[in-house]
Amino acid sequence: MSQSVVKSAKADDPPQPESSSGSGLKGHPWLTLLTVAVGVMMVALDGTIVAIANPVIQADLKAAPSEIQWVTSGYLLALAVFLITAGKIGDRFGHKRTFLVGAAGFAATSAAIAFAGNIQTVIAFRVLQGLFGALLQPAALGLLRGAFPVEKLNMAIGIWGGVIGASSAAGPIVGGLLVEHVSWQSVFFINIPVGLLTLALGIWILRDVRAEKAAKSFDIPGIVLLSLAMFALVFGIIKAPEWGWGDVSTLLFLGGALVLMTAFAFWQRVAREPLIPLSLFRSVPLSAATLLMVLMAFSFFGAIFFVTFYLQNVHGMSPVEAGVHLLPMTGMMIVGSPVAGLAIGRLGPRIPIVAGMLITTVAMFGMSTLDEGSGAGVMSLWFVLMGLGMSPVMVGATEVIVGNAPMELSGVAGGLQQAAMQVGGSLGTAALGALMAAKVGDVLPGKWAEAGLPAVQGAEAEGLKQAAQLGFAPPAPAGTPAEVVDAMAGAVHQSFLSGMSLAFAVASVVAFAAALLGLLARRGSAEAGPAVHI
Repeated sequence: MSQSVVKSAKADDPPQPESSSGSGLKGHPWLTLLTVAVGVMMVALDGTIVAIANPVIQADLKAAPSEIQWVTSGYLLALAVFLITAGKIGDRFGHKRTFLVGAAGFAATSAAIAFAGNIQTVIAFRVLQGLFGALLQPAALGLLRGAFPVEKLNMAIGIWGGVIGASSAAGPIVGGLLVEHVSWQSVFFINIPVGLLTLALGIWILRDVRAEKAAKSFDIPGIVLLSLAMFALVFGIIKAPEWGWGDVSTLLFLGGALVLMTAFAFWQRVAREPLIPLSLFRSVPLSAATLLMVLMAFSFFGAIFFVTFYLQNVHGMSPVEAGVHLLPMTGMMIVGSPVAGLAIGRLGPRIPIVAGMLITTVAMFGMSTLDEGSGAGVMSLWFVLMGLGMSPVMVGATEVIVGNAPMELSGVAGGLQQAAMQVGGSLGTAALGALMAAKVGDVLPGKWAEAGLPAVQGAEAEGLKQAAQLGFAPPAPAGTPAEVVDAMAGAVHQSFLSGMSLAFAVASVVAFAAALLGLLARRGSAEAGPAVHI
């Protein structure tokens, strides 16, 4: 094993390949980007593609609604809980090894899910899949940080962000085609060739980078405290819409998360080699960018959650058609992310981030005006603005977090960035969902009465309210006149749109707050210690 010591954060050129490797491609920055992009594409695609398969999985495996929920929630919970610890593993053992283990495990658990014969096995392997996904994502950012000099890191993160955006948006389209024409198992089988390709490219191209000052031991108490805190926080957020935000169980989990996080912060002050040195947060840009990621994910993922229901249930589109209508946003993110990387390289992150969040604010407010008669042109306008606004924020905030962390904490910084997105997205989906549910429940009886429909009571009324929260009009009894069916659908859709309008309006306010926070952004300035290339 040969070692060459370089000053990664100050190098003018990418690190040179090791002489004993026999290949001039080993450690090449742009091929490193290609390799991690393929791996991250697998995780990002899986994040949205599985949602399309859930109804078919439920029917095929005869799963209860509460069980099918955990096919998604179990994955997201494992991912959120393990991200920062996974970043530390990469800092300790090397990002290449961590990335390859994550890719191999993700592909293997995908195969296990596809061969599962019951819902309990699916859920168990989805949790494992989340753990392996958590290993993969921070390691990818650590590899990029080690491969690219500071002045080129923005462009690399821009392309990386474009791949994530494209993969996430392609999920509903690819998932719809696979489920409709092949089987739900194919949604997981597709990860196997992608995982094998990632492994082959990783072994051939990636060069491990570890800072000499990286921790030599693990902060086990810190890992336990942070994992329990993240579990309590994310689990409480996931269950809050079902339990109620004022329910004792919700308050216990969220309060417990606060207590555990306080204990974790205290322990980090006294630990010999802490999991997250609190000195990391003395960097105002890094702290601001982390909070900005939470607010951005809150507004974006929380609000965009309702768009699929709007397209499918209000406009009657299939999942594939809904995915196609979201392509303007996807296309803008694909094009906008690399362009944002160039702009941030020239202007610094502050102006692009603030401008991006202001554009996102306008897009969110515009989407609050959508109704049953909104055409493809109006929807595309807001989707384009959304993609245009999100691109510089995703790229800029990521660069600020990773770039302002020392090299020996690049994995932890990558985990912090991903964890901030997971927490913000979960909180946004739950909080905006609760606001929307309250609004729908408030206006539905009035809309129902205005349509001249007979009042419903008890369990029937509760079922109607829950369906209206998704924009779905329950099927009418056989023989119901067409005009009554139309009136029922109209009342439900108008109630749903009232709730969606409120959700997007609140999301626009949160986006504006994130724009103000973006004023604290500053280009990465952390000094890396010597990096050992293995």
